[in-house]
Amino acid sequence: MIGWFEALVLGVVQGLTEFLPISSSAHIRVVSAFFGWKDPGAAFTAVIQLGTEAAVLIYFRHRIWDIVSTWARSLWKPDLRPEPAARMGWYIIVGSIPLGVGGVIFKEQIETTVRDLRLIGTCLIVFGLLLAVADRMARNELTLDKNLNTPHALTYGLAQALALIPGVSRSGGTTGAGLLLGYRREEAAEYSFLLAIPAVLGSGVFELFKIGDGETTPNWGPTILATIVSFAIGYAVIAWLMRYISTHRFTPFIIYRVVLGLAVIGAVSFDLIPAI
Repeated sequence: MIGWFEALVLGVVQGLTEFLPISSSAHIRVVSAFFGWKDPGAAFTAVIQLGTEAAVLIYFRHRIWDIVSTWARSLWKPDLRPEPAARMGWYIIVGSIPLGVGGVIFKEQIETTVRDLRLIGTCLIVFGLLLAVADRMARNELTLDKNLNTPHALTYGLAQALALIPGVSRSGGTTGAGLLLGYRREEAAEYSFLLAIPAVLGSGVFELFKIGDGETTPNWGPTILATIVSFAIGYAVIAWLMRYISTHRFTPFIIYRVVLGLAVIGAVSFDLIPAI
């Protein structure tokens, strides 16, 4: 079971890390291990992500409404189909396919095997270094409205699917893919946030049915607290990050990922924390 203090701490961690390219799911797992708490599990992690996703819906509300309304109207108004907002609706759907397929195929591994801290630490390091390469090679030129197409959407989607493994980072993977494709940092980040909406909402709603469903699952009260806290902090982090990446590289986050990954692997190696 997850207590109130534990829920508060994990809600803060979720809010601080969801939108940064450092993997919120890895941090939930790692922080729990270092505090000596049991692994809160994939269900708890997925549900509290609804809080940070609510922050995305509010922060990008005008952009999201434009996409949804234009896409819906374009279904029976052909003259709207070339509009960037209508095309974006389809690109979000296409980009969501790899994660949906991966989530179904690897459902059991997502809840067990990939939560091993040795794997998480390794992913923090490896995908941090890959983000460093993408950041260094970035042309920082393309925009979503003019350049996003189906192959690019699928590339983003494949990168997002890798984030089923804690330590990869949904935002880090998709933003890194965007940088390699030549997109501007803030454009790559925006599409990353938009692409995450169907995935996070779908996963969170699905896992809601497991909350309070037995002795080994989290109770509703602490879960709701963690979700509310993650929303409040997450909203502030989005606003800060969108300003930051318009003029800065991802170097501080990359260094942090590598250091944390080494610390996790070292702690497991010296039996300071259990791997599972």
